[in-house]
Amino acid sequence: MVFTGDVILHNRVNRLGAELAIDDETRSWDFRPMLEPIRHLVSNADWAVCQLETTLSADGTRLSGFPRFRGPGQIADDLADVGYDACTTANNHTLDFGVDGVVETLDVLEASGLHATGSARSEAEKVERVWLDLGGVKVAHHAYAYGFNGWRIPPDAPWTSNTIDEETILADAAGSKAAGAEYVVVSLHWGSEDYQPLTSQQSQLGPALIASPDIDAIVGHHAHVVQRIDLIEGEWLVYGIGNLLSNQPWTNTRDELLVRLTVTEVEGGGFDSSLELVPLYVDWATLTVFPTDPLLRPDDISTGLAAEFDASRRRLRSVLEAGSAWGSFDWAEG
Repeated sequence: MVFTGDVILHNRVNRLGAELAIDDETRSWDFRPMLEPIRHLVSNADWAVCQLETTLSADGTRLSGFPRFRGPGQIADDLADVGYDACTTANNHTLDFGVDGVVETLDVLEASGLHATGSARSEAEKVERVWLDLGGVKVAHHAYAYGFNGWRIPPDAPWTSNTIDEETILADAAGSKAAGAEYVVVSLHWGSEDYQPLTSQQSQLGPALIASPDIDAIVGHHAHVVQRIDLIEGEWLVYGIGNLLSNQPWTNTRDELLVRLTVTEVEGGGFDSSLELVPLYVDWATLTVFPTDPLLRPDDISTGLAAEFDASRRRLRSVLEAGSAWGSFDWAEG
């Protein structure tokens, strides 16, 4: 499984997407060039997941940027084209346009062939959408958000989005295991924006959840910066992997991770897992997402951009080595 960070359709992201489609009469936006350098990393996964931090417009109208996001539905087709299989949709912008916005977003994702977990159009869908069959292994993927920027889940539609609550998360995971899940992944939209140290909620809730026998891995997002990673009793607790696609200009919000979680069934039952980290960086001029590994980056990048890649790798290495408690850490220095 591959996980990447937040897709936030700021106005500049949409504007550049429109410029990239200017010579194509069949579309009004083209976001694929921004993600093309990581296509091979995404498409080779059995299950590739992004965090979609925006609602979507089916017809490309009524667009809105910060603080209430509604982006062109074309992004869903482009994410699928690059190789994504799914999006988590529980985040602080899920309710930006109410229940109608949730329904329209999920309609757009479904039409593009993208799975979604974290929000739902009905109680039945809330349950159904957590289930995956990955290589013959029954996987449950739950997603939750810390809140919705002051908007509230309607009492008559409690399935609209999932909210972080320890008892609820533990009960949902236990229910999935009881229903036959062999492996349970939890995605959490949490932390403090642009803040790399853990919040008190993260430092307390994360270990409490991963200690449950019903939760096998946790992958977090929302902080827009990369945070620490822990390995606890053989299970991965990834607090934050940064953004994927956004217009946030600060260097640490353009330092990103692609996380590859490989899960292997072992003889006699149970699973072993390993985590690989691919550092990414967003070129500010074009908002293109690049892998910074010297063996993965394009050969024709400028000397200046290569230097930015190397600096980004050093920053990420410093964050992960200083904060993480998961044993050895290594990737080749650029």
